[in-house]
Amino acid sequence: MILLFDLDGTLIDSTEAILESFHNSFKVHNRAAPSDEAIKALIGYPLDVMYSELGIDESEVWDFVATYKEYYREISTQKTYLLPHAKEAVEAASKIATLGIVTTKTGRYSKILMEHFFLMHYFDVLIGREDVQRPKPDAQPIEKALQILGSTKDDEVYMIGDTKLDLLSAKNAGVNSIAVLCGYGTKESLEKYTDIILDDALEAVKWLQNRKKLHK
Repeated sequence: MILLFDLDGTLIDSTEAILESFHNSFKVHNRAAPSDEAIKALIGYPLDVMYSELGIDESEVWDFVATYKEYYREISTQKTYLLPHAKEAVEAASKIATLGIVTTKTGRYSKILMEHFFLMHYFDVLIGREDVQRPKPDAQPIEKALQILGSTKDDEVYMIGDTKLDLLSAKNAGVNSIAVLCGYGTKESLEKYTDIILDDALEAVKWLQNRKKLHK
């Protein structure tokens, strides 16, 4: 079995770091900052898409992204937290599956974060925004992770995530998905894309453990 995890809202809570980095970028570029609610509604999308949706012109988007990343790099480990039960979820998952991370965050910073939490060694692959041309909801991030893992058609694959982007990416890649309610997606927004909706990553792993027992 292969389990692929999203990061923000699935294993980690980096809301504080994300909001602070967005507000800083708008301040640096002398623009009125959007509300926290407007920013949070877009978490899960790539940064360039988020800035575009927040009204930044295409010609300036990458300047804002660069400012964001410079600031985020400085504060991310201090202002990002593991979600409750995330550590237990990863440890339990490693006993029943090969693990990977598929995120729209910058892969380099994601690896630093997971090393900070002493969890990176559980994962055999990490696909970040810079590793693909077409991020979630496209299939490419999942397909690239599976390619690196040497996955075959016989492998049972699950994507665990908290937004419709994770679930659509799984659907587009032809793999199973589990939605979790510990992040940014609502139950109403998630149930359109998957039949399995659980409280958090640990509950998702427990569900898979029980399923594995039943199919022995």
